[in-house]
Amino acid sequence: MDHKAYIAQRLHVEGVSPEEIAGCIVVPPDAGMGDLALPCFKFAKILHKSPALIAEELARAYPADEVVERAAALNGYLNFSLNRTGLAKETLDRIEDEGSKYGSSDMGRGKTVCIDYSSVNIAKPFHIGHLSTTVLGGALYRIYNFLGYKAVGINHLGDYGTQFGKLICAYKHWGEREEVERGGIHAVNDLYVRFNREATEEMEAEAREYFRLIESGDKEANELFEWFKRLTLAYVQKIYDRLHITFDSYAGERFYTDKMQPVIDELKEKGLLVESQGAQIVDLEPYGMPPCLILRSDGASLYATRDLAAAIYRKNTYDFEKCLYVVAYQQNLHFRQVFKVLELMGKDWAKDLVHVAYGMVSLEEGAMSTRKGNVVWLEDVISRCVEKAFAIISEKNPDLEEKEAVAEKVGVGAVVFGALYNSKIKDIVFSYDKALNFDGETSVYVQYTCARANSVLEKARGKGIAWKGATASEPCAQEFDLLKALAEFPDVVRSAANAYEPSIVARYCVDVAQKFNKFYIDCKIMGADSDMVRAFRLRITEATLTTLTNALTLLGIGVPEKM
Repeated sequence: MDHKAYIAQRLHVEGVSPEEIAGCIVVPPDAGMGDLALPCFKFAKILHKSPALIAEELARAYPADEVVERAAALNGYLNFSLNRTGLAKETLDRIEDEGSKYGSSDMGRGKTVCIDYSSVNIAKPFHIGHLSTTVLGGALYRIYNFLGYKAVGINHLGDYGTQFGKLICAYKHWGEREEVERGGIHAVNDLYVRFNREATEEMEAEAREYFRLIESGDKEANELFEWFKRLTLAYVQKIYDRLHITFDSYAGERFYTDKMQPVIDELKEKGLLVESQGAQIVDLEPYGMPPCLILRSDGASLYATRDLAAAIYRKNTYDFEKCLYVVAYQQNLHFRQVFKVLELMGKDWAKDLVHVAYGMVSLEEGAMSTRKGNVVWLEDVISRCVEKAFAIISEKNPDLEEKEAVAEKVGVGAVVFGALYNSKIKDIVFSYDKALNFDGETSVYVQYTCARANSVLEKARGKGIAWKGATASEPCAQEFDLLKALAEFPDVVRSAANAYEPSIVARYCVDVAQKFNKFYIDCKIMGADSDMVRAFRLRITEATLTTLTNALTLLGIGVPEKM
């Protein structure tokens, strides 16, 4: 049950909807005050009463029942104490019944959400800077599917631009096909770096000509381009597989080459396109933005041109409820401009376009540049994290079976969780030691908690102990604290989707793990005072394992049975 929604439906605040009331309900900082609280300060202006008086009136009117034992006013807050026995039974029954679907819903039934993420550049390896867009988008993709939406994952490939002319030029001058095939994407990138380091003016002109040949359909130039693309996608797929990332579309910039002219024509027809110093722009000065450049003075298109075409194509193709762009915050202005141009074109769905901005991820090495060649490759970060995980696991549990498989889940999970744990807009400096800390706010800590819960359940199964459907007269404080957290999971998933913020799920994982470990230490499970209490605590343990497994799976993190 969504207790916030349940309570909100039973409250009447004039001029405020139950949905708005539910959104205001919070968990009090002090559990002694209650399990949930409604701050009444927001209602003071609407009702022309003090928050304290509003809280008192609502408390008197609220009927106690099998869900809420007591509603009490305190300093402008309406505090609710939940029925412990009822919450325990309801939460455990639901988790037991729904299993791997616990936390899911059908709120998105019949609705489509497009998610543009990762957007790998053809002929360039993945570097650490691509981590956030990839794992943020992947988590949102899973979260929306979990909530019943049809999520469409789009890898908007960077497969258009003069850099491909430079690559062909570099290959023609210095490349060997067998050597490039053997070296793969890194050999291609070496050619790109060398071109930017050594190219003469004549070679620059040659590169521009090669790009023109690509655009004009030249057979050889396009065969070389498609070869670079195959090498890139084969390389990135290995990384996507390790990160549990999938896509439904790889339509990149080049895909929209023949879809830009109708957009340009429509801008002209609607009087939005104006000339400025030979270029074609949409004037956005009245809206506090610089002009949106549509065509350069030489007639070449730009990112904005292609993004306008892409947005219209996606609406026509998928009829999305929302279209998310998981792109770094440096592109804030670009997306504000694109969204505003679509609005000026009369696209009423422009309001459904969302730039999910995120901060940058880096290592201590500092800034990177593919042109200069000083780049930290994502594959190296993942592999190093897995190697470190293997060393730690080997030291902690030398007899553990399948250590390599466990290390892969732990190491990859540490990389993913490191990018998802903080609010997406924050810049992150990734630390191997912090990410692999068994006692910190890390995926390793959560995974170890899952392994601990699994070990308890395995021990109980070995002794033939059953716990399905077990109940207790009233949960103790540690049991109830954990059960309350487990009951919140469906609301947590919805909140993460509404805020486009997977960190809400990541932080929830740590909170539940901490509460379980307190329960594990303070409450005897296998050594409980009675068979009934033991079975009840085993049931709580299994419910915790199920919930944490579901939460980590949404983030793209595997759960080892043993560690």
